Amino acid sequence: MALASTEITVRRRRVRMSRRMNLVVGGAVVAFLVGIALLSLVWTPLPPAKMQIIHKLQPPFAFGLLGTDQFGRDVLSMLMVGCWNSLSIAIASVAIGGTLGSIAGVSAAALRGPFESLLMRVCDVIFALPPILSAMMLGAFLGPGRLTAIIAIATFMIPVFARVTLASALQAWSRDYVLAARAIGNTRFTISVRHVLPNIASQIIVQATIQLGLAVLTEAGLSFLGLGIAPPAPTWGRILADAQTYLALAPWLAILPGLAITLSVFGFNTLGDGLRDWLDPREASR
Repeated sequence: MALASTEITVRRRRVRMSRRMNLVVGGAVVAFLVGIALLSLVWTPLPPAKMQIIHKLQPPFAFGLLGTDQFGRDVLSMLMVGCWNSLSIAIASVAIGGTLGSIAGVSAAALRGPFESLLMRVCDVIFALPPILSAMMLGAFLGPGRLTAIIAIATFMIPVFARVTLASALQAWSRDYVLAARAIGNTRFTISVRHVLPNIASQIIVQATIQLGLAVLTEAGLSFLGLGIAPPAPTWGRILADAQTYLALAPWLAILPGLAITLSVFGFNTLGDGLRDWLDPREASR
């Protein structure tokens, strides 16, 4: 019995250590990316739009730390500025989509009935239209650009947050503290703001962190198709698209932005997993 108890204790310690590592590693990766993005606002090795044709397609360390592209532009500088452009679009999209979706979900949980059914049907319609297709339709009206990418990604995020928030809020409405608040005469709006929303905030934060990785990936896809920020402003997806012609001659032009996208998605997903384990008391007690 003592041996079995010891083994269970060791396993629990390993699980807890793994969860802490997710939080630490994910937080470190995200902090690194945010630092690079902020640094690019005040400094880059070279102006990212500066062309030096005489130094075109130079490999890493031959001219600059990460080489140059087909126009002689410094790849490191482009990746740094692209980090800001990609992350800023992703953060803005998740902020807008998360806010609107959370409001809709909390409202549906409070009102129930026809409003809840209508919200679910609207979510189904939005899910039927992928963000790439939505961006193409918006691009026909607004033209390619930052606003088009933000609206397209945010529109896809709204039903995600609405469903997560609705499910969490419905559970909160069945708790004793909500029943007590209703018994003393609090309105549904007051209960939603003072009791329901604060108690489901952790789920919304975790969902937002995970959706940031998806937003970065979606923004890269939009930029790859020419529906993101207009050139010459660099984004990871556009750098990757421009590298297609030179895969055999200069493979680093595709590898480096691909690694940047992969690193950002890994960082946000790992941070989201770590936050979920840290903020969920049921997971923390295991």
